[in-house]
Amino acid sequence: MSHHVVKTRFAPSPTGHIHLGNARTALFSLLLARHHDGTFLLRMEDTDSARSREEFIRSIQADLRWLGLEWQEGEGVGGVHAPYRQSQRGEIYREYLGRLERAGRAYPCFCTPQELAVSRRVRLDAGKPPRYSGRCARLPAEERERLLEEGVEHTLRFRVPPGRSVQFHDLVRGPQSFRSDEMGDFVIRRADGTPAFLFSNALDDALMEVSHVVRGEDHLTNTPRQLLLLEALDLPPPRYAHISLITGSNSSPLSKRHGSLRVAALREAGFLPGAVVNHLARLGHYYGHDRLLSLRQLAEQFDPGRLSRSPASHDDARLLYWQGEAVRHADSDELWGWAAPPVHALVPPEEARRFVAAVRDNVRTPQEMLEWARIIYLGPPELGREELEIVQGADGEFFRHALEALVLHGTDFRALADEVSRRSGVKGKALFLPLRVALTGRRFGPGMGGLLPLIGCERARRRLEKWVSTD
Repeated sequence: MSHHVVKTRFAPSPTGHIHLGNARTALFSLLLARHHDGTFLLRMEDTDSARSREEFIRSIQADLRWLGLEWQEGEGVGGVHAPYRQSQRGEIYREYLGRLERAGRAYPCFCTPQELAVSRRVRLDAGKPPRYSGRCARLPAEERERLLEEGVEHTLRFRVPPGRSVQFHDLVRGPQSFRSDEMGDFVIRRADGTPAFLFSNALDDALMEVSHVVRGEDHLTNTPRQLLLLEALDLPPPRYAHISLITGSNSSPLSKRHGSLRVAALREAGFLPGAVVNHLARLGHYYGHDRLLSLRQLAEQFDPGRLSRSPASHDDARLLYWQGEAVRHADSDELWGWAAPPVHALVPPEEARRFVAAVRDNVRTPQEMLEWARIIYLGPPELGREELEIVQGADGEFFRHALEALVLHGTDFRALADEVSRRSGVKGKALFLPLRVALTGRRFGPGMGGLLPLIGCERARRRLEKWVSTD
């Protein structure tokens, strides 16, 4: 496969923001192209003028760039096959639709939506799949001319050749075969003059020299129709990889209505792009390990043969796992920039790196980072029942020993804890938990060795004094 130039594309319709399902299609397309040092192209399928909006075109580009999915050709970067918005390619579509008409491969259809609905109903009631009856294909030429002259509204249909078996090899699903007799002549230009998806999508892939199309399995039955169209136009077809859909935790397919799974919403919630990309890369592609990989590494190890045929289930817990990995592997400056402005307001700039180093293994969101900044610099939160039992359960002299150890050893937590243990005879959990809770208000969290120097002697003294028994 690699001796050919590989070019893939992502071709969203800008009728909404992209969610995880679209983003994964874009990711797999990019990984396939990069695996072969090929080209990744971005095209906007905005023929639905009523719902397509400029703001969605901008947000799709912003989301892709945030994820690191940079395209080398297409919307916003240009290229030899411009324009890359279907709304600007009307002339091109008219030319190729005309070719099909002149070759007798397409004909005007005057059936009204009501007539089509009735015919569909009749077929369904007879237990047959709905398919166009071909009525207008059989209109006498003079009848057709008369209707056209009268300006009767009409669509353009592609004449599907009878008795054909359309076969192709799907990169995910293997050999596929469809009978042309079961397809029915399909619409390639709508009554309003705009091209139908089946037509413009296939034509643009061929004209833009796309070699491989990665798309959802819901498009599988479109493929034989598009192959027939390209054959009729004598244009080269791409190879197809139909990937399984992503389902939510309730097993229903993800859609634009899953607002929380919009890429922009994840970004706003503080997810790192590396976390989202690693999560998506493993939804339906098998990598064999759970190590955080860069886009370059994901591309090197990408193989269409490892794409799964069964639906991939999105699980918030898995996304959080990758978020934890991404935070652990990010560099300090990146994490400092990612921390919310309120964190910057609490942590002195000269302590920023030490603060990040202390908490990074225990935080997954900017919000959690802020909670630790508050604990360190403002004081522990109100203690819960279990935390209260821990500090109250410590021996009355325990915190007096801790204060004396603080004077002797300062913020060296290991030395301080050893001193307290030596004086009180307490070891293990009974030693560390009361110290941790008194100093942070929490039973779990970052290592005290990193936290105590940030808390500092003065704040630590006040926190320990609070629990010295007054009996």
